[in-house]
Amino acid sequence: MSPPNQSVESLPQEATNRSLNATETPGAWDPGVLQALQISLVVVLSVITLATLLSNAFVLTTILLTRKLHTPANYLIGSLAATDLLVSVLVMPISIAYTTTRTWSFGQVLCDIWVSSDITCCTASILHLCVIALDRYWAITDALEYSKRRTAGHAAAMIAAVWVLSICISVPPLFWRQARAQEEMSDCLVNTSQISYTIYSTCGAFYIPSVLLIILYSRIYAAARSRILNPPSLSGKRFTTAHLITGSAGSSLCSLNPSLHEGHSHAGSPLFFNQVRIKLADSVLERKRISAARERKATKTLGIILGAFIICWLPFFVVSLVLPICRDSCWIHPALFDFFTWLGYLNSLINPIIYTVFNEDFRQAFQRVVHFRKAS
Repeated sequence: MSPPNQSVESLPQEATNRSLNATETPGAWDPGVLQALQISLVVVLSVITLATLLSNAFVLTTILLTRKLHTPANYLIGSLAATDLLVSVLVMPISIAYTTTRTWSFGQVLCDIWVSSDITCCTASILHLCVIALDRYWAITDALEYSKRRTAGHAAAMIAAVWVLSICISVPPLFWRQARAQEEMSDCLVNTSQISYTIYSTCGAFYIPSVLLIILYSRIYAAARSRILNPPSLSGKRFTTAHLITGSAGSSLCSLNPSLHEGHSHAGSPLFFNQVRIKLADSVLERKRISAARERKATKTLGIILGAFIICWLPFFVVSLVLPICRDSCWIHPALFDFFTWLGYLNSLINPIIYTVFNEDFRQAFQRVVHFRKAS
């Protein structure tokens, strides 16, 4: 997301001195070294951006080309991939130029578009994690009822809600921005003069979703663990009865009609019935074991996604909330804030990697898509 409006004029004298010292120190370096560092930074950030674009594009392609993945749950994952793809296309390339040059040279209009796209897409990516976790929670805790509502239309409604909330968070700063001429613009920042908006946006985009994710994940983990530790009792075993009917000619027929016990053929030859009890308990338990294994994998995947999300976005949102509130008492080096910003963007790269590595269906479908492309 875009940095908060932290101008030098708003800093205390001590913080201003630190800022000036921090900006003067690189000036004493050899210009060749500075240029090499800048080029290296551009290369690293470009690789991250390209990897984010390709990985999310592959997830979308895999879902589109694999009929098995055409489920409401995977539609949510596909929407997350599309959102992260937008981050890599609309947000990250401009951020590379701004981060490396530390000067905004694209004008007021593009600044407004970039900041709005940044906040909207990053917030939508975060909220997608919430609806995916919510979908998973309902599917585990209320499977029968939720299966009736778990449709493509329901998934579309959840996705629409995500984007509406994201836009509601990104639009307000446009109403109190100060228009500046091209020659007056050297930066493109979120105006955080409204403390109420800072609290509203950070809570809506991160803190509330984080609490919701932790609660949902805890309940999903508890439900999955309960299923694993409490398998179905033996009283739930299912049996079926079959009758082996042997005729005079040596032919045999397996009948599932329990009302037949003995009789004669149409030709009058005697028939002998040998009752065969087919015990299905082993099959049922095997399916339960497979289901438990899937539950463990799904829960593990969700936990990794939650952990990656918090690690990537927590530093940025702590700084974004604290700096505007404490104002004259706080300061952070611009390079460190840039690092926190790109750490947040990195989450858009981690999401598709987690799904392709830890989700067996996605992994198999992804391999088929890759083999298909090589064959063609």
